[in-house]
Amino acid sequence: MVNDLSEMVVVLARAESGWLNGPMPETVGGIPLHPLVVHAVVVLVPLVALGVLTMALVPRWRSRFGSLVVATAVVVTALVPVATQSGEQLEESRPESDLIERHAELGDSVLFGAVPLLILAVALWWLGRRAERGAPVPGWLNVLVTVLSVVVAIAATVQMVLVGHSGAEAVWGS
Repeated sequence: MVNDLSEMVVVLARAESGWLNGPMPETVGGIPLHPLVVHAVVVLVPLVALGVLTMALVPRWRSRFGSLVVATAVVVTALVPVATQSGEQLEESRPESDLIERHAELGDSVLFGAVPLLILAVALWWLGRRAERGAPVPGWLNVLVTVLSVVVAIAATVQMVLVGHSGAEAVWGS
């Protein structure tokens, strides 16, 4: 069991770097780790998607809010492996269920939405910084990053809704 915030930070760092020594703690203060981390991911992925979408559609906000969106994207991308691994541990401790299996399968894909959001947040922030300094940016690059940002933000949000809904069904039934 994790008893304090410093232990939680160590857990997150170990999970992200892949060098967990032994199993991940199953609980934090008596509450299963998975739902705690998952709720952060469920909130932050759509929030980052909204930030990426806003920066894509309102270029003057790229340099102003870019660092905040990038930092949040880094945090959520680091939390995804913790959510996945703690979910796998929780799954092993529960009776077999098609709903839990479906949720686990969907949950394994969240990183494929979080990483592109992070990359696009960095790209948008970088484009904003260049524009702020008057450095030239090819028009096609702005269009490409904007279109990709819109598509990825929508896809990542839809994916998060599907994963979250399947998790709610697995816990609470349909």
